[in-house]
Amino acid sequence: MTQETVTLYHAPQTRSVATLHMLEEIGLPYDLHVLNTKKAEHHAAAYLAVNPLGKVPALVHKGAVITESIAILLYLADEFPNAKLAPAIGDPLRGPYLRWMTMYAAAWEPAVVDRALKREPGGRAMSPYGEFDAVFKALVAQVEKGPYFLGATYTAADVIWGGALNWMTMFKLLPEHPAIAAYMARVDDRPALARARAKDQELAARMV
Repeated sequence: MTQETVTLYHAPQTRSVATLHMLEEIGLPYDLHVLNTKKAEHHAAAYLAVNPLGKVPALVHKGAVITESIAILLYLADEFPNAKLAPAIGDPLRGPYLRWMTMYAAAWEPAVVDRALKREPGGRAMSPYGEFDAVFKALVAQVEKGPYFLGATYTAADVIWGGALNWMTMFKLLPEHPAIAAYMARVDDRPALARARAKDQELAARMV
């Protein structure tokens, strides 16, 4: 393994699948360091030395450790621009792209988690998203434009949102909506996603 090698610390059937999908979209050779969460390997000292929070995914490239799914996808999209998974700086779509990438972590997932746990979001001054209904309405309005988050351009935003909406829908964490279902069907058609899911399922089957 060289410093240039991309290494992904991955646990099957977790949010880490989005990074696996991203690497497949890029078409980049990578080393996979698989963690068995059933054996709490993500909380072992060896992995805590990589990510003290004990969360997956984590990416190591050029001697740098990158954690947090959004940061990893932003990094990979910019580091490997030939994959065209992010609008370049100066492109009019760059701002909307960053908006939807960061909105996922800053507003959407907190809103869904609070709703799933039946927690009050607190006052507007304290809540990172305000009201679930407002965030959900914004999401629906965006995917209705289609086919992807930035219109005709498929980006890393679709990697994170498509994967997340899939598992959130699977666990019935969201209200059903035809626009979201149609969007997920379009994203599910990506060959790279099929490869990532197949690899993840194979790895999950080995876990005991």
